[in-house]
Amino acid sequence: MSFFPSEMEEYAPLPEAPPFDPVEAMAALGPRVQEVFGIEELRPMQAEAIEANLQGRDLLLVLPTGGGKSLCYQAPALVRPGLTLVISPLISLMKDQVDGLVQNGVAAAMLGSNLESDERRRVMDDLRAGTLDLLYVSPERLFSPGFLELVSQGCAQPLAAVAIDEAHCISQWGHDFRPEYRRLGGLREALPGVPLHAYTATATSDVRDDIVRALGCTDPIVLVAPFDRPNLIYRSLPRTSVLDQIREVIARHPGDGGIVYCISRKETERIAGGLSKAGVRAEAYHAGLPARERARVQERFQSEEVDVVVATVAFGMGIDRTNVRFVVHASLPKGVEQYAQETGRAGRDGLEAECTMFYSGSDYYSWKGLVERSAAESADASDDVWGGEQDEEAREEASFQAAKVQEAAIARLGKMMGFASGGICRHRALVEYFGQELAEPGQDYDCGACDVCLGELEELEDGKVISQKILSCIVRTGQRFGSGHVADVLKGAKTQNIKKYGHDELSTYGLLPEFDKDTLRSLIDQLVGLGFIMVAPGQYPTLYLSPEGGELMYGNREVRLVRVPQAKASASRSGSGRRRKSAAAEELAEGASDVFERLRALRRELARSRGVPPYVIFTDRTLVAMANHTPRTLDDFGRLPGVGAKKLEDLGPIFVAELNK
Repeated sequence: MSFFPSEMEEYAPLPEAPPFDPVEAMAALGPRVQEVFGIEELRPMQAEAIEANLQGRDLLLVLPTGGGKSLCYQAPALVRPGLTLVISPLISLMKDQVDGLVQNGVAAAMLGSNLESDERRRVMDDLRAGTLDLLYVSPERLFSPGFLELVSQGCAQPLAAVAIDEAHCISQWGHDFRPEYRRLGGLREALPGVPLHAYTATATSDVRDDIVRALGCTDPIVLVAPFDRPNLIYRSLPRTSVLDQIREVIARHPGDGGIVYCISRKETERIAGGLSKAGVRAEAYHAGLPARERARVQERFQSEEVDVVVATVAFGMGIDRTNVRFVVHASLPKGVEQYAQETGRAGRDGLEAECTMFYSGSDYYSWKGLVERSAAESADASDDVWGGEQDEEAREEASFQAAKVQEAAIARLGKMMGFASGGICRHRALVEYFGQELAEPGQDYDCGACDVCLGELEELEDGKVISQKILSCIVRTGQRFGSGHVADVLKGAKTQNIKKYGHDELSTYGLLPEFDKDTLRSLIDQLVGLGFIMVAPGQYPTLYLSPEGGELMYGNREVRLVRVPQAKASASRSGSGRRRKSAAAEELAEGASDVFERLRALRRELARSRGVPPYVIFTDRTLVAMANHTPRTLDDFGRLPGVGAKKLEDLGPIFVAELNK
């Protein structure tokens, strides 16, 4: 079965690329990258990916957000003849990358629905003339009639490579599967001999295998970088008064950029309104807003006119702002992959950033119900499409596949709940989820950059006894009540339901009066996350013991519980333990903060006049280096990280003049 229109099935031979030596190109690449991007040294895994790219091999690269994936397909285009075609899912993401490349003097362009007709015509003329190094397109543009035929045989230069950004969207087992991305599997047949390069920040081993299989990669090089982001500080706290909790996080980052993620549209507007009343420059963003309003909020955030965006997961993939200093989850994400991707938007410049999550057991039930309803609606839609005449075997196969997808989604949700409520190092838990290790099995590990390792969570000495009391209460109440009611019984509350069911007569009534209700629900959530308590499906989710929970209740299992403090107790950024410092981060020297703020103001002014986001001018990391070293000459300015030849010529005199004031 062909994935493309019939007129595109037969292709003339691709134009032959001029003689090209990958070894010579790799040797020339270092000076070229320094000249264009001002980068003196490649990060881990970038060199291997670029070398595979130049050798013409198929490639899958998994590199955490902020690890420099885009350089791995941008840099080879500087030294290799031919066009690099970049497939990206969002117009805003493409626009920001193209703006940055053009600022650095690279021949790059995009084709998207946001272009005026004369702009589109100019890009097409450049494409045919062979003057572009990189062209960004969406999957929809790629599949438009005649487009592949044009890039493969209608241009003055050969098609050197196809780079697929956000490649996890290809996998139906991934967290962000997109059907239009699955069609990219037809590229191998349509473009024989053209190397396919897939890039993503989040992919488990199953998802990686699925990407390679779906694309039909030939003997691909698969590179998986170390997943850990040492400059991020992770915290996970039970949700109480969430608006106050979020305000405390923001208070630790005055004037900095941040993102707050919520489950519902209504919640985004409520929290954004509350933050605005408290004097925070905050706006809501969700899919229910008109497209023009969404674009306005995103543009204001990118240009640093808005500090905080309160959003559903509809916001983020197209955000390339490098100086996001905090990401808050006001509720449980629906999977560890989503959590890693969303928190990965913080600290992309390598400087320290904070990622705090406020969760509740009810979040798990909300997501689970949504997954189940979505699966049921998909099945109904399938029946409607086929009008009841679908082949029985095909119907059974579709039902089987839908059940597997639903099962995988619920399993990911359970892993997320375990991460949120668990008491082990957050960095270690994330890295191990993606199949890597930060320490030898059985060894203790102190990351110095999460609430667990910073000593912000207090381990309960009698956690096993407390767990047994909780489990016993669930059994005594008939394993047919939710966590709120069980917590009330354990605390000895005098509610109408407790009196109605006679639960004040139980032996477990008032068994844990020393804990408030929020703490008890947090302890129950931890036991759910550890697999000792299960949650029954339905409108009113109830708790029951797993087989492991039964063993724990009778003392045949061990468990570790932590007392999670209220957010105020975590107000110190470093807590009571030591903290790691990112090797990439260069912090402001004493007395340099005023200079840094002046440079930020100049950057905003220049960005506004040129119609680009401020980080396209210079990242915070480069501004920190400027403020610390205050170069007074262009020669000294050119030695700063992130200053290439084009920016030295274009922006150097302006910033040096400011530094000389």
